[in-house]
Amino acid sequence: MATVIRSNPDAALGPDRAGNPRTNAVVAGVLLVVATTASLLSGPFLAPVTGSAYLTDAAAHQAQVATGVLLGLIAALAAPGIAIALYPVLRGFGPGLALGAVGLRVIEGTFYAMGTVVLWSLLTLSRDFVDAGAPRDPHYATIGDTMLAQYHGLADVGLLMAFSLGGLAYYLVFYRSRLIPTWLSVWGIIGVGLLMVAAVLIIYGAITPLSPGQVALAAPIGLQEMVLAAWLIVKGFDQRVLEAWRP
Repeated sequence: MATVIRSNPDAALGPDRAGNPRTNAVVAGVLLVVATTASLLSGPFLAPVTGSAYLTDAAAHQAQVATGVLLGLIAALAAPGIAIALYPVLRGFGPGLALGAVGLRVIEGTFYAMGTVVLWSLLTLSRDFVDAGAPRDPHYATIGDTMLAQYHGLADVGLLMAFSLGGLAYYLVFYRSRLIPTWLSVWGIIGVGLLMVAAVLIIYGAITPLSPGQVALAAPIGLQEMVLAAWLIVKGFDQRVLEAWRP
């Protein structure tokens, strides 16, 4: 029989005083779906501003880029919402890790929003470039390439590390508490570990963003989060663990 590890029961809030754990689970699951879906959909919409011909393509596809920016901002808002929704329940089993998850997912959302704003600024640069008659002056390309480098630093390194560490925090609480099946927690821990490896490899230039190597390393956690979302929405937290948690 699994042993439930929790914080000091005198300091913990029981389910009846932490809101409705079922509601928390459903909200977290829905936000997982929203964040992942918005993030995946934003990629194709942002292609004109992230591709090699961004100086001309972005201005020619302004509405498409604007849609991608909006989707990116939705994902940026949903990401910290996941940890915030989980916090009232997880703090009873690991208050430090639960709070750390919230902080790291807020940082993730901030990086995401900042990267999206950089791409929106590139759209302005593209319009100026086209209005100037697409001059040969390398000034525009130098500025644009610098902005793209900033975007990739925010989105492909900072965001990935914050996401991975934040996810690791609440997967450790899940593993210790048995609020969700152990296999699902272990899958999450392994998945975020692989994603951190991807971020480090990008820093050292061993792989590039969206390369087959990065996609392969990101796939396990991407799939796991969809399974976790379905589990939280359909089944929620283990009721036996919640009952044992009551002070």
